[in-house]
Amino acid sequence: MTATEIVLVAVIGAVVGSFLNVVVYRLPRHESLVTPGSHCPSCHVPVKPYDNVPVLAWLWLRGRCRACRAAISPRYPLVEFATAALCGAVVLRYSSAAHLTLGLLAVLVLVPVALIDLDHHVIPNAITAPAAVLAILLGSVLDPSGEPARLLAAAVGGGLFLVAALISPRGMGMGDVKLAGLLGLLLGVEVAPALAVALLAGVIVGAVVIARRPPGERRRAGVPFGPFLALGGLTAIFAGNAILNAYLHRLG
Repeated sequence: MTATEIVLVAVIGAVVGSFLNVVVYRLPRHESLVTPGSHCPSCHVPVKPYDNVPVLAWLWLRGRCRACRAAISPRYPLVEFATAALCGAVVLRYSSAAHLTLGLLAVLVLVPVALIDLDHHVIPNAITAPAAVLAILLGSVLDPSGEPARLLAAAVGGGLFLVAALISPRGMGMGDVKLAGLLGLLLGVEVAPALAVALLAGVIVGAVVIARRPPGERRRAGVPFGPFLALGGLTAIFAGNAILNAYLHRLG
């Protein structure tokens, strides 16, 4: 792709990132994603179109609502910027239609899933189920020969996490199981480094969180695993093949 096309994808990513902010806020609260339109959560005044420009609006409003001057979380422009950057990076990373499309879908799924799980300790089926169907359809159309491998990766990844969830339901939820399976549909064999990175990061961060808790509260210390799966998935998108090759090279 040309530089202009990459910038265009990044701009579209920022716009979609603005919608993902809506998804992250409203979906766990069972609110409509369409109505009402964007509004200040403090004074409920509708946001003007010129104050709804991704990233830039937060900067020129200096992080405050134009009507009531209530603070607007910096997470909103960060999500928009991160989505734009990740979408642009996917376009730079891949040339094949299948990898590019599934990579973009992965970004648009993993960003809201990570934030929702971080805030509410839940991974909504309303995101993972449609994404799984879409991943299968896109994979079958754009790369039919590679779809069996992606389905196998989904079965293995989801199956391993299902076993973990059955053994330790406090440490692994069914939302994590479904997300692991979805990563298989999106990444194929590269789901292996994705899950490895997720598990390693989760163990390290979980150990630190538990160690910082008073002894009597350590058993109740819960760390959502969705953000680590998102980290693993994004790592695999950009470095999964390199990680696999390095591992296989060491075995050889």
